Amino acid sequence: MESNSRSINRRTFLEASIGLAAAAGLNSCGSEESGAAATPAATPASGGGGAAATSTTLPEGLNADNFIVHGTNPWTLESKRSVLGAGVTPVDKIFVRGNLPFPDPSILDDRNAWKVEISGVKSPRAMTLAEIKSLGEVQVPAVLQCSGNGRKFFEHGPSGSPWGVGAAANVVWTGAPLSKVLEALGGVEGDAMRFVTGTGGEEIPAMLEERTAVVERSIPIEKAMKDAILAWDLNDEPIDLAHGGPLRLVVPGYYGVNNVKYLKKLAVSPTETDAKIQARSYRVRPIGVSGAPDQPSMYDMNIKSWITGPLGDEQLRAGPQTVTCIAFCGSSEVASVEISVDGGESWVKATPFGSQLGGYSWTQYKIDWVPKGGRYTLASRATDAEGNVQPKLRAENERGYAHNGWLDPAVSVDVT
Repeated sequence: MESNSRSINRRTFLEASIGLAAAAGLNSCGSEESGAAATPAATPASGGGGAAATSTTLPEGLNADNFIVHGTNPWTLESKRSVLGAGVTPVDKIFVRGNLPFPDPSILDDRNAWKVEISGVKSPRAMTLAEIKSLGEVQVPAVLQCSGNGRKFFEHGPSGSPWGVGAAANVVWTGAPLSKVLEALGGVEGDAMRFVTGTGGEEIPAMLEERTAVVERSIPIEKAMKDAILAWDLNDEPIDLAHGGPLRLVVPGYYGVNNVKYLKKLAVSPTETDAKIQARSYRVRPIGVSGAPDQPSMYDMNIKSWITGPLGDEQLRAGPQTVTCIAFCGSSEVASVEISVDGGESWVKATPFGSQLGGYSWTQYKIDWVPKGGRYTLASRATDAEGNVQPKLRAENERGYAHNGWLDPAVSVDVT
């Protein structure tokens, strides 16, 4: 099996794994900038608790105990912070966010027959999933994160799902490198090609205009050729419907909107798509400013971390404790992590632990702590390999994107 510096083999993944949407948002996660009301196939959830009521109907195989359901939309499922401390996030604990109604589950009946139309190459044609699988496979651990993860902390009340920290997961994708797929069709047609565009296979409701609603994202060709894969497995199992099966475009290090579900078309072109989700949505801009193509697009994830335990949901006893967090980045890698128990007044260098799955995944960190009685504020702060330090405060913007301040997600705990 082929691999690169940010891939792992199947055995490593299996060992690491032991112990371990809706209309109007991103294809995999995110905010409400396009779309319609989702009506994906589902079965009643088992169990309940917290903000996720037992009456809520969740996608098949998901337990309401693991999620926060935002607003009246039961298809916007945020993972509770308490389920995100593992090295690899189990599939039944991964947040859910759709952009259009889920396709009919019958698309999974014969996965290998799924076809992708590929253009902008010397021999354009449709390829079946079976053909794509024959080109070889890699396994790539990577953080899947919504552009709007952390939106609830923005005080101006940006529209969209009010995610806390739970619109993120650490997963392992299996698929064929996109570069191998293009090579199999003769390579890129011409020297002017600058983007690779993926189009999702969701059916667009009749009342919506196609260019406004279609899930179609363009990424720079250099990133596509270096890192992107066409993935058919998630955590060593066929990708389920809620997370984009039978085939998903995966762009490690980029925000979730670029990881197009139900991949139906792949086009190499000199320009970006004119679809709304690319041209005007998922653009970072000042508060009160409309989206436009000349604004930064939601591509690279920034340096980020948050506390995973203790979480303040119960009192702690004075004496030895362990404080843990996770940290990750996009195109760079995490160089160091610090943890504070006094709200950022002082910091202690944290030690990595658990499985080290590569630069696109998150890593667990910890410090030993011996508190006395009192109230404490726990926070984490990461630095990437390029020297970028996770800031104290969020960067204000219209849509509540790319939150990576360390203060907002800090945790208060009481010790007796």
